Amino acid sequence: MPTQDELFDAVDALLAGEPEMPPPAERARLREAAGVTQARLAQVLETSTQTVKNWEAGRSEPRPPRRAPYQRLLEGWAQKYPAPAPEASTTPVQQPPRLEEPCAPAPETPPAPTPAAAAPGQPRRLEAAPSPAATARPTALRRPGAKKAAASKPVTAAPPASDPRFVHGPLAVIDVDDEGQVLAYCVGGLVLDVPAKTLPSLVEWTLTEAQVGAQRLNGSGKDADPLLVLTKTALERFGLPAELTDQERLAGRLPDAHKAIAQLTREQWQLTKRGLGPWARIYRPAQGGRRSCVQLCIPSWNALDTRSWGHAADLPPAELASVLGTYATRVMTPRGSTAVTGLELMTALHPPTRASAPDETGKRHSEHNPGSLGKEPMDPAPCEATDGHPVLSHLPRFHVRTPAEKLFEEAYDWARPLTDDECMKRHLVGIDVNMAFAASANGAVVGLATPPVHVTHPVFDAKTPGSWLVDLSHVDLSRVQVGKQWHTLDGDLLPSPFTPTGKRPEGPAWYATPTVAYAAELGYDVAPTEAFIRTESGRYLDGWYKRLRDAYVSTMADLGVTENLTPPQLLAAMDGYKRRDPQAAIVLDAIKSTVKNGIGKFQEKARGGGWRPGQPWPALTRPTWRPDIRAAVISRARIGMHRKMVALAAAAGRYPVAVLSDCAVYAADGPSPLDVLPYDDAGKTVPGSFRLGVSPGMVKHEGTQTTLWAEELRERVQAPELNLARYIKTGDVTTADTGE
Repeated sequence: MPTQDELFDAVDALLAGEPEMPPPAERARLREAAGVTQARLAQVLETSTQTVKNWEAGRSEPRPPRRAPYQRLLEGWAQKYPAPAPEASTTPVQQPPRLEEPCAPAPETPPAPTPAAAAPGQPRRLEAAPSPAATARPTALRRPGAKKAAASKPVTAAPPASDPRFVHGPLAVIDVDDEGQVLAYCVGGLVLDVPAKTLPSLVEWTLTEAQVGAQRLNGSGKDADPLLVLTKTALERFGLPAELTDQERLAGRLPDAHKAIAQLTREQWQLTKRGLGPWARIYRPAQGGRRSCVQLCIPSWNALDTRSWGHAADLPPAELASVLGTYATRVMTPRGSTAVTGLELMTALHPPTRASAPDETGKRHSEHNPGSLGKEPMDPAPCEATDGHPVLSHLPRFHVRTPAEKLFEEAYDWARPLTDDECMKRHLVGIDVNMAFAASANGAVVGLATPPVHVTHPVFDAKTPGSWLVDLSHVDLSRVQVGKQWHTLDGDLLPSPFTPTGKRPEGPAWYATPTVAYAAELGYDVAPTEAFIRTESGRYLDGWYKRLRDAYVSTMADLGVTENLTPPQLLAAMDGYKRRDPQAAIVLDAIKSTVKNGIGKFQEKARGGGWRPGQPWPALTRPTWRPDIRAAVISRARIGMHRKMVALAAAAGRYPVAVLSDCAVYAADGPSPLDVLPYDDAGKTVPGSFRLGVSPGMVKHEGTQTTLWAEELRERVQAPELNLARYIKTGDVTTADTGE
């Protein structure tokens, strides 16, 4: 039995607690006042210089056995170098008005934060005051003394979350520091302590304490689940391999017998069909409409494909959180690859269902959301189906469909030999359309939630989305209508707008609505023999385009390329623009990849060795498996390129020598796009043609090579129609490209 004195001593010790450390800024001030470097202090305390930096930036707190010696050192420095006294305020104190009745005192308001002085050319660090939501939550959630950590060169910070449930942003990068403490790096530089010891407890902490996630993009949609990005050190801490074996990589997941999956199962957590792989979803069935789901992103398992994310997987945790957080804020929280995220963004903006009006009992029900693609998948028209689709199972094996049997709307891959006049010019200049597929998605009228309807001998309607069997071989590009005027052109120097190869069609073929409408726009009659049309239609992709357009333009502004630049200013700003901020450049490439791969996802083909032609594959179960929408967008992109080329040829007599998707190459006397595009003194160019700018649909300089380079390349590979647009950017040609 303890004595009364012993109990009093124990209570006194509890009241005294552990001495409080000076705030991070004061730690740095005291060290600098003593003339001690971070490296020297790390040497004395037998730790790393980075750990000292973390202490002084508020990213982490000293822990035993170093905490007490560090505390003693700071106290000694504080006696030698006391903080300067704050300047007295000259603002007169206002006396409160006299009231007849006493009132409760007003709560104290913390002073507004003031930016700390920054060296020239360095980003300023802001000591942010806690938000009301932050002060209301348990103190154990925020890391003691944590403040916004200064990254080496952060991307423009995301705006603070307006939803108090997600005050720490949409995601967190989980890492383990030198002292073995698990940390969560959030958007804006905030670092949180993670008390979890196992993977199930990490999921539980994320859902109950971390306050990570994002608001829904549509009132009828769902909030974004919190995303945890696990570094290699975090994987090791939570019992996961740092890298997958070859067999696991092929399977795309860990085996179901792995101990981490067993831990999750014991705690009643479930995994989706994709299992525990690079992009894993851990959840419990929703209860009362409340979701319990956390998504994992594991960069070392190739979650961040280098083709879309560059070297993002190699970034330090704070910088990776900044890059992914900026993308999540401007686009959406990543849901997988950029292709998956692009498709999920469409669904998030146009959910398939919505809540109905209250019935007689006041209860709401789920109903179809007008303007969406609905909940149920649908079969395409036979002409729209990819080879091997179940709707084509009646065809003989190895049957090759002709243009009269198959819709084939693809991007340009066309080139021609240079003329004698073009050979006399010194340069070949490539111009590239910004976000071409996003621009073509804007305003596209596509079919929605109803299946295609087959009609014979229809009257063509440019406002009705669908696929049309029509003969366009009679369209002569040597005489076309531009606007309301007819122009005579050299049709042999232009690609056909109706085929990806640029060759003139030889007979009836299936085309999407924009292609047939363009034939009529050029002044020629069209007479379809049959069609598959969509009776319910709308501009489904407009909101998707606007969000990605804003994300693209904002990120380009981070790189110093804005919308208000003149053509010469734009060309100067684009010179080496990605080197100005490598992190923003990663975000930019991811946004562009989201557009391109998201459109491609509409026609995802079968993958895996177990599939056989005529059998369904998993992508067909999605309402967003819509090859007709992909065809309409690509058709608009190709037609848009041709329309611009025709306008330039009609006004200035300039013809492309090669076109690859959204890049066109022209012969010119000078190396600049200004030597190709005829701008006047007022800064205006040919209406309807290419125009330099940063917005989607406008063009930028892709690259310039000499005419001699082109001729030598074509002679070396013995290919007079080698597509020079493929190599115009760098001029490099690999052995695989040339076949040597």
